[in-house]
Amino acid sequence: MASEPATARREVSAGSNPILYVIGVVLLLGVGIWGYTQYIDRHNSSDLPLTPEAKAYTRNLQLSDVEMKASENYFQQTVVEIAGKIANVGDRPLDTVEIYCVFRDGYGQLVLRRRLAIVSHGSGLKPGETKSFRLPFDDLPQSWNQVMPQLVIAGVKFS
Repeated sequence: MASEPATARREVSAGSNPILYVIGVVLLLGVGIWGYTQYIDRHNSSDLPLTPEAKAYTRNLQLSDVEMKASENYFQQTVVEIAGKIANVGDRPLDTVEIYCVFRDGYGQLVLRRRLAIVSHGSGLKPGETKSFRLPFDDLPQSWNQVMPQLVIAGVKFS
């Protein structure tokens, strides 16, 4: 009789181990995939150069209706969203437009500078066209002064 419970215990623990390993592997893969997508999101900027020609053309790009709002996501994280419109009042079609979002602290010191595409390859921006953009941020530093960040054209690619 004493050997029966030990055998049963061994079978239960042996049966549980493969399931625990599978769960552990799935969790590890999930965390790895999430980390990789976060890395890609932060480093996927093509870093378009702002050539003298592109710099001169930036006067033809107009940002309007830019608003900032904060909300709480499913994980109780604060998400700050900047939304607005960009218009191409020039005579050249654009493939990509990237901006810097510059966040500062209460003393005016830089706490975060993020480069993001507001017009991406494939959607483009034709002459006379206006498009909406939305930029969500869920990882802003606590020291951020809660003021609208400075938006600066960082790169332009012509079609």
